[in-house]
Amino acid sequence: MDTVRAPDTETGEPSEAPAPPALPATASFERKVRSAARWSLINTVVLRLGNFATGIVLARFALGPAEWGVYGVAQTVLLVLLSANELGVSLAIVRWEGDPRRFAPTVLTLSTLSSALLYVALFATAPTVAGLLGSPDATGVLRVMCLCVLIGGVAAVPGQFLTREFAQGKRMIIDGLNFVVSTSVTLLLAFAGWGAMSFAWGAVAGNTVTLIGCCLAAPGTLKYGWDPGQARKLLRFGLPLAGASLLALAVANVNTMVVGATLGSVALGFYVLAFNVSGWPVRIISEAARRVSFAGFSRLADSPQALAQGFSRALGVVITGTVPLCVLLAGLAEPSVRLIYGSQWTPAAAALPWLMALGLIRIACELAYDCMVATGQRRLLLLVQGLWLAALVPALFLGARLNGIVGVSQAQVLVAGGLVVPVFLYALSRGGIGVRSIGRACAWPFLGGAVMAAIILGLERPLGDGPLALLAVGTIALAGYVLCVLPSRDFLRGVGSDAPPRPDQQDMR
Repeated sequence: MDTVRAPDTETGEPSEAPAPPALPATASFERKVRSAARWSLINTVVLRLGNFATGIVLARFALGPAEWGVYGVAQTVLLVLLSANELGVSLAIVRWEGDPRRFAPTVLTLSTLSSALLYVALFATAPTVAGLLGSPDATGVLRVMCLCVLIGGVAAVPGQFLTREFAQGKRMIIDGLNFVVSTSVTLLLAFAGWGAMSFAWGAVAGNTVTLIGCCLAAPGTLKYGWDPGQARKLLRFGLPLAGASLLALAVANVNTMVVGATLGSVALGFYVLAFNVSGWPVRIISEAARRVSFAGFSRLADSPQALAQGFSRALGVVITGTVPLCVLLAGLAEPSVRLIYGSQWTPAAAALPWLMALGLIRIACELAYDCMVATGQRRLLLLVQGLWLAALVPALFLGARLNGIVGVSQAQVLVAGGLVVPVFLYALSRGGIGVRSIGRACAWPFLGGAVMAAIILGLERPLGDGPLALLAVGTIALAGYVLCVLPSRDFLRGVGSDAPPRPDQQDMR
């Protein structure tokens, strides 16, 4: 485990101990985490439903596959830049013990400077980047949309103060305002004929609202300062995390780059829509969990037993919530896409089942990622992400050549399930989280998912694919899933045994 030098409470300088903020009393800590997780889940569900509705309106009435392809390129570049724009140093506000206001000014200076340098580099190279990704028309969209890199660099510090304090109620209000403003701007410009540029200005407007909201919710945190000693220690802490985050974002977005470069903007538009649909359950569950998981794991990092129990329970919760959504979208892909977006988008449905399987794998890997960061396994995390990317790139090009966007999706599942998951399991076992506890956390949801798939396959053909038939099939499948996961309810609530009963064991309660 790599040493994390945390700031001393008296001087603000990092001390020798790699300790996270002190572990509070168990009952009060669990209440705080549960409250934050509840607010985060509500926040994410509401926003994702809103984004879902907005996407339907834009796809049906304003934008075609080519415009979605340009947006996909710009969004990919933005996400990659955001993964490294503040060099990972803002996480020290959550992870280090002591008063973070002592070193926050140095964090803010580093974050702002690095974000500004990244944006200048992107502005200069935007035509080249857009051309390499197969969308020369994306140059202007890139230059506008990536202004969010600058805004995000400034907002990182007040935002991390809210994360440290589990202030997800305040974040819900801020994110809600972001959604209202960004969606309004995007819709107005899209229907005025601005095409993909409407997404760019909508994102800039929304992120500006987030910056203002975070500053108001965490007053006094937006102060610049510079301490060379703190800066060196922050960079030693943050750069490995930024590298791992950059690799993780590259893994998540290199697929879009490959599709755009090899198959063209129209195929990219279909793929982006399918990928966004597959992200619904992942984003709803994963984003809600990750806003709490890193801070929670950081508090438990000094107790291997508590960390193992906390991770297995968190994994059980996110997998239980994600499996039914993934199975429904995979099993009913074509009729769902046709019903929601219209017949012009049905080519996207072919990739959706594979992307749903990928989403389920990715949500577990993201939780493992947060756990490894919290326990200081930064170098191992870099190796895992580097291995994933190195194996994925050639597989994606081969898949695209052999089977288009479906082949790209299949390649990702093959690499993630066959190579990356075993490596993550090994890494977690080094931190005291055994394969057996992970398997027990996932057993009942996976059984329920298999039952759901059997119900969908058995009922879809005789009932048809009309709206009422889809509703009936989905309802029956969900009912079967709920019956399968009921034996794990005490485990998910944190009641009784630390491990859920397995499917091969009778529920004796």
